[in-house]
Amino acid sequence: MVAIGFHASHEQISPSRLLAAVGQAEKAGFTRAMCSDHFTPWSERQGESGFAWSWLGAALQATELPFGLVNAPGQRYHPAIVAQAAATLAEMFPKRFWVAVGSGEFANEHITGDPWPNKAQRNARLKECVDIMRALFAGEVVDHDGLVRVDRARLWTLPESPPPLIAAAVSAETAGWVGGWADGLITIAQPTDVLRKVVEAFREGGGEDKRLALQVHVSWAPSEDEALQIAHEQWRTNVFSPPLAWDLATVEEFDEAARHVRPEDMRDAVLISSEPGRHVDWLAGLAELGFDEIYLHHVGQEQREFIEVFGEQVLPKL
Repeated sequence: MVAIGFHASHEQISPSRLLAAVGQAEKAGFTRAMCSDHFTPWSERQGESGFAWSWLGAALQATELPFGLVNAPGQRYHPAIVAQAAATLAEMFPKRFWVAVGSGEFANEHITGDPWPNKAQRNARLKECVDIMRALFAGEVVDHDGLVRVDRARLWTLPESPPPLIAAAVSAETAGWVGGWADGLITIAQPTDVLRKVVEAFREGGGEDKRLALQVHVSWAPSEDEALQIAHEQWRTNVFSPPLAWDLATVEEFDEAARHVRPEDMRDAVLISSEPGRHVDWLAGLAELGFDEIYLHHVGQEQREFIEVFGEQVLPKL
């Protein structure tokens, strides 16, 4: 049976409201949660970007849900700091916290003023960071001189078991590469034939029997027109395929790129319907591809009614 989680979008909702929403989601029947980890939103209309790590301590204390986040170590975050933060949460909340690691987006990473490496360099840097973090989780003293540098780092506070490091990947090529070293895979909803290739590549690359998670963007409202309007107003800057989404720097650039995105274009990136039954069918079809966990991200800024309706009419049927 697939587990259904709630995605908390820091780019769209203030931390205090998001904390209330995840508490409501737990009561409605969502069995886990994850959140974004951004320095900046994707557009001026979204207008938020709270610090995920501060929020996670409060969210783990306020609920009994397992939590994860997608993080990009190597530029904005030094991997030793990510390891320390993750180990601390895992010590306080055993077996309830995981980290999905990715190579990042320029929109968040440019704040350091360092050059933005090409994708091959970012992937190599990511793997170095993962190896560093795992050594720190094992209690080792770490020295490293490569794409990132570490000088005699050691974690003094360690959990009984280290938090899983799963990989965030969109393409089959990347999914195959991470299969050999990640504890699992999280990807985003795409056409079924594309997702099937991503899953197969991960398994063939060494990910057989490892956890598979999927993030799905949805838009629900009482009417079809409103559901479409919410998706277009809030999420039209997020319809672009890589490398564009990786390489733009500011909300102004994203808003300019999305100036000609039409409401009907949103259906390729977001599951949009006012009918809960249609969402059940979509999500059941995605679960059949082998995902253990599906995290739902309602792309609107108001979450309460979505959580209520999905808790009553969607989750029980999945």
